[in-house]
Amino acid sequence: MEVEKIMQELERKHPGESEFLQAVKEVLISIKDVYNQHPEFEKAKIVERIVEPERVHEFRVPWVDDKGEVHVNIGYRVQFNGAIGPYKGGLRFHPSVNLSIMKFLGFEQTFKNALTTLPMGGAKGGSDFAPRGRSDAEIMRFCQSFMQELYRYIGPDEDVPAGDIGVGGREIGYLFGEYKKLTHRYEGVLTGKGMEWGGSILRPEATGYGALYFVNQMMKTHGLDIQGKTVVISGFGNVAWGAAKKATQLGAKVITISGPDGYIYDPNGINGEKIEYMLELRNSGNDICAPYADKYPGSTFYAGRKPWEQKADIYLTCATQNELNGEDADLILAAKPLCVAEVSNMGCTAEAVDKFIHAQQLFAPGKAVNAGGVATSGLEMTQNSIRLHWSAEEVDEKLHYIMSSIHGQCVQYGKQADGYIDYVKGANIAGFMKVAKAMLAQGIV
Repeated sequence: MEVEKIMQELERKHPGESEFLQAVKEVLISIKDVYNQHPEFEKAKIVERIVEPERVHEFRVPWVDDKGEVHVNIGYRVQFNGAIGPYKGGLRFHPSVNLSIMKFLGFEQTFKNALTTLPMGGAKGGSDFAPRGRSDAEIMRFCQSFMQELYRYIGPDEDVPAGDIGVGGREIGYLFGEYKKLTHRYEGVLTGKGMEWGGSILRPEATGYGALYFVNQMMKTHGLDIQGKTVVISGFGNVAWGAAKKATQLGAKVITISGPDGYIYDPNGINGEKIEYMLELRNSGNDICAPYADKYPGSTFYAGRKPWEQKADIYLTCATQNELNGEDADLILAAKPLCVAEVSNMGCTAEAVDKFIHAQQLFAPGKAVNAGGVATSGLEMTQNSIRLHWSAEEVDEKLHYIMSSIHGQCVQYGKQADGYIDYVKGANIAGFMKVAKAMLAQGIV
Protein backbone atom coordinates (compact mmCIF):
# COMPACT_ATOMS: atom_id res chain seq x y z
CA MET A 1 0.00 0.00 0.00
CA GLU A 2 1.33 3.42 -1.01
CA VAL A 3 -0.25 5.92 1.39
CA GLU A 4 0.67 9.03 -0.61
CA LYS A 5 -0.71 7.58 -3.84
CA ILE A 6 -4.01 6.67 -2.19
CA MET A 7 -4.24 10.09 -0.53
CA GLN A 8 -3.57 11.88 -3.82
CA GLU A 9 -6.41 9.98 -5.46
CA LEU A 10 -8.74 10.72 -2.54
CA GLU A 11 -7.87 14.41 -2.64
CA ARG A 12 -8.62 14.43 -6.37
CA LYS A 13 -12.03 12.81 -5.78
CA HIS A 14 -12.92 14.78 -2.66
CA PRO A 15 -11.21 18.20 -2.84
CA GLY A 16 -11.54 20.45 0.18
CA GLU A 17 -12.76 17.71 2.56
CA SER A 18 -9.95 18.43 5.03
CA GLU A 19 -11.36 16.69 8.12
CA PHE A 20 -12.15 13.52 6.18
CA LEU A 21 -8.75 13.43 4.47
CA GLN A 22 -6.99 14.02 7.82
CA ALA A 23 -8.80 11.09 9.44
CA VAL A 24 -8.07 8.73 6.54
CA LYS A 25 -4.38 9.61 6.38
CA GLU A 26 -3.92 9.01 10.11
CA VAL A 27 -5.41 5.52 9.84
CA LEU A 28 -3.51 4.56 6.67
CA ILE A 29 -0.15 5.54 8.15
CA SER A 30 -0.91 3.45 11.26
CA ILE A 31 -1.99 0.31 9.40
CA LYS A 32 0.51 0.42 6.53
CA ASP A 33 2.99 -2.16 7.85
CA VAL A 34 0.33 -4.67 8.93
CA TYR A 35 -1.65 -4.18 5.71
CA ASN A 36 1.41 -4.96 3.59
CA GLN A 37 1.75 -8.30 5.38
CA HIS A 38 -1.62 -9.35 3.93
CA PRO A 39 -1.47 -9.66 0.12
CA GLU A 40 -5.10 -10.87 0.16
CA PHE A 41 -6.13 -7.38 1.36
CA GLU A 42 -4.25 -5.77 -1.51
CA LYS A 43 -5.76 -8.14 -4.07
CA ALA A 44 -9.30 -7.36 -2.86
CA LYS A 45 -8.51 -3.60 -2.76
CA ILE A 46 -9.67 -3.44 0.86
CA VAL A 47 -8.14 -0.01 1.50
CA GLU A 48 -9.51 1.53 -1.68
CA ARG A 49 -12.98 0.30 -0.68
CA ILE A 50 -12.78 1.03 3.05
CA VAL A 51 -11.97 4.74 2.55
CA GLU A 52 -15.13 5.34 0.51
CA PRO A 53 -18.57 5.37 2.17
CA GLU A 54 -20.98 2.70 0.99
CA ARG A 55 -23.55 5.43 0.44
CA VAL A 56 -24.21 9.06 1.24
CA HIS A 57 -27.72 10.49 1.63
CA GLU A 58 -27.94 14.28 1.34
CA PHE A 59 -31.28 16.07 1.44
CA ARG A 60 -32.93 19.41 2.08
CA VAL A 61 -34.79 20.01 5.33
CA PRO A 62 -37.42 22.77 5.05
CA TRP A 63 -39.11 23.96 8.23
CA VAL A 64 -41.13 26.91 9.52
CA ASP A 65 -40.15 29.02 12.53
CA ASP A 66 -42.52 30.49 15.12
CA LYS A 67 -42.92 33.67 13.06
CA GLY A 68 -44.00 31.73 9.98
CA GLU A 69 -40.70 32.20 8.13
CA VAL A 70 -39.49 29.27 6.03
CA HIS A 71 -35.93 27.98 6.50
CA VAL A 72 -34.02 25.37 4.54
CA ASN A 73 -31.16 23.34 6.00
CA ILE A 74 -29.13 20.44 4.60
CA GLY A 75 -29.46 16.95 6.07
CA TYR A 76 -26.91 14.14 5.82
CA ARG A 77 -26.61 10.45 6.57
CA VAL A 78 -23.29 8.89 5.65
CA GLN A 79 -23.53 5.08 5.85
CA PHE A 80 -19.83 4.38 5.77
CA ASN A 81 -19.32 0.68 6.34
CA GLY A 82 -21.74 -2.10 7.26
CA ALA A 83 -19.39 -5.10 7.14
CA ILE A 84 -19.78 -6.11 10.78
CA GLY A 85 -23.35 -5.02 11.55
CA PRO A 86 -26.10 -2.43 11.02
CA TYR A 87 -24.83 1.12 10.57
CA LYS A 88 -24.45 2.92 13.89
CA GLY A 89 -23.46 6.49 14.62
CA GLY A 90 -24.80 9.80 15.89
CA LEU A 91 -26.75 12.68 14.44
CA ARG A 92 -25.20 16.14 14.89
CA PHE A 93 -27.15 19.41 14.63
CA HIS A 94 -24.63 22.26 14.44
CA PRO A 95 -23.83 25.08 11.97
CA SER A 96 -20.38 23.54 11.34
CA VAL A 97 -21.85 20.35 9.88
CA ASN A 98 -20.81 19.65 6.31
CA LEU A 99 -20.13 16.59 4.17
CA SER A 100 -16.43 16.43 5.09
CA ILE A 101 -17.17 16.34 8.83
CA MET A 102 -19.91 13.75 8.36
CA LYS A 103 -17.56 11.52 6.35
CA PHE A 104 -14.70 11.91 8.82
CA LEU A 105 -16.99 11.00 11.71
CA GLY A 106 -18.50 8.04 9.82
CA PHE A 107 -15.03 6.76 8.91
CA GLU A 108 -13.82 7.02 12.52
CA GLN A 109 -17.06 5.45 13.76
CA THR A 110 -16.43 2.37 11.63
CA PHE A 111 -13.26 1.48 13.51
CA LYS A 112 -14.49 2.69 16.89
CA ASN A 113 -17.53 0.43 16.62
CA ALA A 114 -15.33 -2.49 15.58
CA LEU A 115 -13.30 -2.03 18.78
CA THR A 116 -16.37 -2.28 21.03
CA THR A 117 -16.80 -6.05 20.42
CA LEU A 118 -20.42 -5.32 19.40
CA PRO A 119 -21.81 -6.02 15.88
CA MET A 120 -22.15 -2.44 14.60
CA GLY A 121 -21.10 -0.82 11.34
CA GLY A 122 -20.11 2.83 11.05
CA ALA A 123 -22.25 5.84 10.07
CA LYS A 124 -22.82 9.49 10.92
CA GLY A 125 -25.42 12.09 10.07
CA GLY A 126 -26.86 15.44 10.95
CA SER A 127 -27.61 18.91 9.70
CA ASP A 128 -26.24 22.45 9.68
CA PHE A 129 -29.30 23.44 11.74
CA ALA A 130 -28.48 25.43 14.90
CA PRO A 131 -30.72 24.48 17.88
CA ARG A 132 -29.30 27.32 19.97
CA GLY A 133 -31.91 30.02 20.56
CA ARG A 134 -34.73 28.03 18.97
CA SER A 135 -37.97 27.22 20.79
CA ASP A 136 -39.07 23.66 21.55
CA ALA A 137 -41.77 24.02 18.88
CA GLU A 138 -39.23 25.07 16.26
CA ILE A 139 -36.90 22.21 17.15
CA MET A 140 -39.83 19.78 16.99
CA ARG A 141 -40.82 20.99 13.52
CA PHE A 142 -37.23 20.75 12.31
CA CYS A 143 -36.81 17.21 13.70
CA GLN A 144 -40.07 16.11 12.10
CA SER A 145 -39.02 17.49 8.70
CA PHE A 146 -35.57 15.88 9.04
CA MET A 147 -37.11 12.49 9.83
CA GLN A 148 -39.56 12.71 6.93
CA GLU A 149 -36.57 12.07 4.69
CA LEU A 150 -34.26 10.11 6.98
CA TYR A 151 -36.81 7.39 7.82
CA ARG A 152 -36.39 5.90 4.32
CA TYR A 153 -32.80 4.90 5.07
CA ILE A 154 -32.84 3.66 8.67
CA GLY A 155 -34.21 0.73 10.68
CA PRO A 156 -33.19 -1.62 13.53
CA ASP A 157 -31.49 -4.04 11.11
CA GLU A 158 -30.20 -1.38 8.71
CA ASP A 159 -29.09 1.83 10.45
CA VAL A 160 -29.61 2.94 14.05
CA PRO A 161 -28.73 6.63 14.62
CA ALA A 162 -27.98 8.10 18.04
CA GLY A 163 -27.51 11.59 19.42
CA ASP A 164 -24.43 13.79 19.14
CA ILE A 165 -23.71 17.52 19.46
CA GLY A 166 -27.04 19.38 19.41
CA VAL A 167 -29.07 16.17 19.56
CA GLY A 168 -30.06 15.10 23.07
CA GLY A 169 -33.05 13.36 24.62
CA ARG A 170 -35.49 16.04 23.46
CA GLU A 171 -34.43 15.80 19.82
CA ILE A 172 -34.33 11.98 19.86
CA GLY A 173 -37.89 12.04 21.22
CA TYR A 174 -39.17 14.26 18.41
CA LEU A 175 -37.31 12.20 15.80
CA PHE A 176 -38.63 8.90 17.15
CA GLY A 177 -42.19 10.20 17.36
CA GLU A 178 -42.14 11.15 13.68
CA TYR A 179 -40.49 7.84 12.69
CA LYS A 180 -43.18 5.92 14.54
CA LYS A 181 -45.92 7.93 12.86
CA LEU A 182 -44.45 7.46 9.37
CA THR A 183 -43.70 3.73 9.66
CA HIS A 184 -46.39 2.48 12.09
CA ARG A 185 -43.61 0.60 13.90
CA TYR A 186 -42.34 0.81 17.48
CA GLU A 187 -38.80 -0.50 17.23
CA GLY A 188 -35.26 0.19 18.37
CA VAL A 189 -34.37 2.48 15.48
CA LEU A 190 -32.81 5.29 17.54
CA THR A 191 -30.70 5.19 20.69
CA GLY A 192 -30.47 7.80 23.41
CA LYS A 193 -34.19 7.44 24.08
CA GLY A 194 -35.92 8.36 27.33
CA MET A 195 -36.00 5.84 30.17
CA GLU A 196 -39.78 5.52 29.88
CA TRP A 197 -39.73 4.39 26.25
CA GLY A 198 -36.75 2.15 25.62
CA GLY A 199 -33.69 4.13 26.70
CA SER A 200 -30.67 2.69 28.50
CA ILE A 201 -29.61 3.75 31.97
CA LEU A 202 -26.20 5.52 31.97
CA ARG A 203 -26.38 6.53 28.28
CA PRO A 204 -25.94 10.30 28.98
CA GLU A 205 -22.89 9.59 31.15
CA ALA A 206 -21.50 6.72 29.07
CA THR A 207 -18.94 8.52 26.90
CA GLY A 208 -17.37 10.29 29.87
CA TYR A 209 -17.59 7.25 32.14
CA GLY A 210 -16.08 4.93 29.54
CA ALA A 211 -13.28 7.41 28.86
CA LEU A 212 -12.27 7.47 32.51
CA TYR A 213 -12.42 3.66 32.73
CA PHE A 214 -10.02 3.56 29.77
CA VAL A 215 -7.72 6.27 31.18
CA ASN A 216 -7.70 4.59 34.60
CA GLN A 217 -6.73 1.25 33.08
CA MET A 218 -4.12 2.88 30.83
CA MET A 219 -2.53 4.53 33.87
CA LYS A 220 -2.63 1.34 35.94
CA THR A 221 -0.92 -0.53 33.09
CA HIS A 222 1.92 1.99 33.42
CA GLY A 223 2.07 1.78 37.24
CA LEU A 224 0.20 5.06 37.80
CA ASP A 225 -2.77 5.86 40.05
CA ILE A 226 -5.52 8.32 39.13
CA GLN A 227 -6.29 8.96 42.81
CA GLY A 228 -5.35 12.50 43.83
CA LYS A 229 -4.39 13.62 40.33
CA THR A 230 -5.50 16.93 38.75
CA VAL A 231 -7.48 16.88 35.50
CA VAL A 232 -7.93 19.55 32.82
CA ILE A 233 -11.15 19.06 30.83
CA SER A 234 -12.47 21.02 27.85
CA GLY A 235 -16.18 21.46 27.10
CA PHE A 236 -19.11 21.51 29.51
CA GLY A 237 -21.71 19.33 27.76
CA ASN A 238 -22.75 15.73 28.39
CA VAL A 239 -19.32 14.29 27.58
CA ALA A 240 -17.43 16.70 29.85
CA TRP A 241 -20.08 16.24 32.55
CA GLY A 242 -19.74 12.44 32.51
CA ALA A 243 -15.93 12.67 32.48
CA ALA A 244 -15.88 15.13 35.40
CA LYS A 245 -18.33 13.01 37.37
CA LYS A 246 -16.40 9.76 36.95
CA ALA A 247 -12.96 11.38 37.42
CA THR A 248 -14.19 12.77 40.74
CA GLN A 249 -15.60 9.38 41.77
CA LEU A 250 -12.20 7.82 41.04
CA GLY A 251 -10.52 10.33 43.37
CA ALA A 252 -9.13 12.85 40.86
CA LYS A 253 -9.70 16.62 40.95
CA VAL A 254 -11.12 18.32 37.84
CA ILE A 255 -9.91 21.94 37.67
CA THR A 256 -11.25 23.26 34.33
CA ILE A 257 -14.20 23.25 31.94
CA SER A 258 -14.52 25.34 28.78
CA GLY A 259 -16.88 26.71 26.16
CA PRO A 260 -16.69 28.77 22.95
CA ASP A 261 -16.37 31.87 25.15
CA GLY A 262 -13.29 30.72 27.09
CA TYR A 263 -12.56 28.48 30.06
CA ILE A 264 -13.12 28.23 33.81
CA TYR A 265 -10.26 27.47 36.20
CA ASP A 266 -11.39 26.25 39.62
CA PRO A 267 -8.44 25.24 41.85
CA ASN A 268 -10.88 23.98 44.50
CA GLY A 269 -12.11 21.29 42.12
CA ILE A 270 -15.26 20.96 40.02
CA ASN A 271 -17.22 18.45 42.09
CA GLY A 272 -20.59 17.85 43.73
CA GLU A 273 -23.17 20.46 42.82
CA LYS A 274 -20.64 22.16 40.55
CA ILE A 275 -20.74 19.16 38.22
CA GLU A 276 -24.52 19.23 38.19
CA TYR A 277 -24.38 22.96 37.42
CA MET A 278 -22.64 22.02 34.16
CA LEU A 279 -25.96 20.53 33.05
CA GLU A 280 -27.76 23.77 33.90
CA LEU A 281 -25.25 25.67 31.79
CA ARG A 282 -25.75 23.23 28.93
CA ASN A 283 -29.52 23.31 29.13
CA SER A 284 -29.60 27.12 29.14
CA GLY A 285 -28.94 27.05 25.40
CA ASN A 286 -26.47 29.93 25.68
CA ASP A 287 -23.38 27.83 24.89
CA ILE A 288 -21.23 29.79 27.36
CA CYS A 289 -19.45 28.76 30.56
CA ALA A 290 -18.67 32.25 31.98
CA PRO A 291 -21.61 32.22 34.49
CA TYR A 292 -19.80 29.49 36.46
CA ALA A 293 -17.27 32.03 37.76
CA ASP A 294 -20.05 34.31 39.04
CA LYS A 295 -21.72 31.44 40.85
CA TYR A 296 -18.65 29.88 42.46
CA PRO A 297 -16.17 32.25 44.20
CA GLY A 298 -12.55 31.19 43.89
CA SER A 299 -12.92 30.20 40.25
CA THR A 300 -11.67 32.34 37.36
CA PHE A 301 -13.00 32.80 33.83
CA TYR A 302 -10.43 33.27 31.06
CA ALA A 303 -12.19 34.78 28.04
CA GLY A 304 -11.22 33.56 24.58
CA ARG A 305 -8.57 31.16 25.89
CA LYS A 306 -8.20 27.38 26.07
CA PRO A 307 -7.66 25.33 29.24
CA TRP A 308 -4.50 23.60 27.99
CA GLU A 309 -2.37 26.41 29.48
CA GLN A 310 -3.17 25.18 32.99
CA LYS A 311 -0.77 22.69 34.56
CA ALA A 312 -2.28 19.29 35.43
CA ASP A 313 -1.57 15.56 35.57
CA ILE A 314 -4.23 14.52 33.03
CA TYR A 315 -5.63 16.36 29.98
CA LEU A 316 -8.93 15.36 28.36
CA THR A 317 -10.45 16.88 25.20
CA CYS A 318 -14.22 16.74 25.68
CA ALA A 319 -15.56 19.35 23.24
CA THR A 320 -15.09 18.95 19.47
CA GLN A 321 -12.69 17.96 16.68
CA ASN A 322 -9.24 19.56 16.33
CA GLU A 323 -9.67 21.58 19.55
CA LEU A 324 -6.09 20.86 20.64
CA ASN A 325 -3.39 21.95 18.15
CA GLY A 326 0.38 21.73 17.93
CA GLU A 327 0.99 24.82 20.08
CA ASP A 328 -1.39 23.45 22.71
CA ALA A 329 0.52 20.16 22.63
CA ASP A 330 3.76 22.05 23.35
CA LEU A 331 2.14 23.69 26.39
CA ILE A 332 0.90 20.34 27.67
CA LEU A 333 4.21 18.55 27.10
CA ALA A 334 6.01 21.33 28.99
CA ALA A 335 3.78 20.55 31.99
CA LYS A 336 5.07 16.93 31.88
CA PRO A 337 1.63 15.30 32.33
CA LEU A 338 1.00 11.66 33.08
CA CYS A 339 -1.68 11.19 30.45
CA VAL A 340 -3.51 12.88 27.54
CA ALA A 341 -6.70 11.46 26.03
CA GLU A 342 -9.11 12.43 23.25
CA VAL A 343 -12.61 12.11 24.66
CA SER A 344 -13.95 14.16 21.73
CA ASN A 345 -13.76 12.71 18.20
CA MET A 346 -10.36 13.58 16.68
CA GLY A 347 -9.95 16.17 19.44
CA CYS A 348 -6.30 16.71 18.51
CA THR A 349 -4.88 17.93 15.22
CA ALA A 350 -2.51 15.59 13.36
CA GLU A 351 0.39 17.84 14.40
CA ALA A 352 -0.55 17.54 18.08
CA VAL A 353 -0.85 13.75 17.89
CA ASP A 354 2.56 13.52 16.18
CA LYS A 355 4.12 15.60 18.96
CA PHE A 356 2.62 13.43 21.69
CA ILE A 357 3.75 10.20 20.01
CA HIS A 358 7.23 11.57 19.23
CA ALA A 359 7.62 12.54 22.90
CA GLN A 360 6.35 9.07 23.88
CA GLN A 361 3.63 10.75 25.89
CA LEU A 362 0.97 8.41 27.28
CA PHE A 363 -1.79 9.28 24.79
CA ALA A 364 -5.15 7.69 23.95
CA PRO A 365 -7.00 8.37 20.64
CA GLY A 366 -10.71 9.15 20.42
CA LYS A 367 -11.77 5.99 18.61
CA ALA A 368 -10.61 4.00 21.65
CA VAL A 369 -11.12 6.26 24.64
CA ASN A 370 -14.56 7.65 23.73
CA ALA A 371 -16.12 4.40 22.52
CA GLY A 372 -18.15 4.07 25.72
CA GLY A 373 -20.95 6.20 24.29
CA VAL A 374 -21.56 4.11 21.20
CA ALA A 375 -20.97 0.93 23.22
CA THR A 376 -23.83 1.87 25.54
CA SER A 377 -25.93 2.73 22.49
CA GLY A 378 -25.20 -0.80 21.28
CA LEU A 379 -26.36 -2.14 24.65
CA GLU A 380 -29.56 -0.09 24.24
CA MET A 381 -30.07 -1.74 20.83
CA THR A 382 -29.73 -5.14 22.50
CA GLN A 383 -32.24 -4.25 25.22
CA ASN A 384 -34.71 -3.01 22.59
CA SER A 385 -34.30 -6.22 20.56
CA ILE A 386 -34.99 -8.52 23.50
CA ARG A 387 -37.60 -6.17 25.04
CA LEU A 388 -35.78 -6.03 28.38
CA HIS A 389 -34.44 -3.22 30.55
CA TRP A 390 -31.13 -3.67 32.38
CA SER A 391 -30.21 -2.05 35.69
CA ALA A 392 -27.49 0.61 36.01
CA GLU A 393 -25.23 -2.02 37.59
CA GLU A 394 -25.68 -4.39 34.63
CA VAL A 395 -25.00 -1.67 32.07
CA ASP A 396 -21.98 -0.37 34.00
CA GLU A 397 -20.53 -3.89 34.29
CA LYS A 398 -20.84 -4.38 30.52
CA LEU A 399 -19.33 -0.93 29.88
CA HIS A 400 -16.36 -1.83 32.11
CA TYR A 401 -15.85 -5.05 30.14
CA ILE A 402 -16.03 -3.30 26.76
CA MET A 403 -13.57 -0.54 27.69
CA SER A 404 -11.20 -3.13 29.17
CA SER A 405 -11.44 -5.14 25.94
CA ILE A 406 -10.69 -2.05 23.85
CA HIS A 407 -7.66 -1.28 26.00
CA GLY A 408 -6.43 -4.85 25.57
CA GLN A 409 -6.71 -4.62 21.77
CA CYS A 410 -4.78 -1.33 21.74
CA VAL A 411 -1.97 -2.86 23.81
CA GLN A 412 -1.90 -6.00 21.63
CA TYR A 413 -1.36 -4.09 18.39
CA GLY A 414 0.32 -0.96 19.75
CA LYS A 415 3.18 -2.19 21.93
CA GLN A 416 6.51 -1.16 20.41
CA ALA A 417 9.88 -2.90 20.66
CA ASP A 418 11.08 -0.37 23.24
CA GLY A 419 8.02 -1.01 25.44
CA TYR A 420 6.15 2.20 24.53
CA ILE A 421 2.47 1.57 23.80
CA ASP A 422 1.32 3.54 20.75
CA TYR A 423 -2.40 3.56 21.46
CA VAL A 424 -3.15 5.40 18.19
CA LYS A 425 -1.53 2.68 16.12
CA GLY A 426 -2.99 -0.07 18.29
CA ALA A 427 -6.56 1.23 18.01
CA ASN A 428 -6.32 1.80 14.27
CA ILE A 429 -4.88 -1.64 13.52
CA ALA A 430 -7.29 -3.51 15.81
CA GLY A 431 -10.36 -1.79 14.34
CA PHE A 432 -9.11 -2.09 10.77
CA MET A 433 -8.29 -5.80 11.00
CA LYS A 434 -11.77 -6.70 12.18
CA VAL A 435 -13.51 -4.70 9.44
CA ALA A 436 -11.07 -5.80 6.72
CA LYS A 437 -11.47 -9.49 7.49
CA ALA A 438 -15.28 -9.13 7.44
CA MET A 439 -15.11 -7.33 4.08
CA LEU A 440 -12.83 -10.00 2.66
CA ALA A 441 -15.18 -12.77 3.74
CA GLN A 442 -18.22 -11.09 2.15
CA GLY A 443 -16.74 -10.67 -1.34
CA ILE A 444 -16.46 -7.63 -3.59
CA VAL A 445 -19.59 -5.73 -2.59
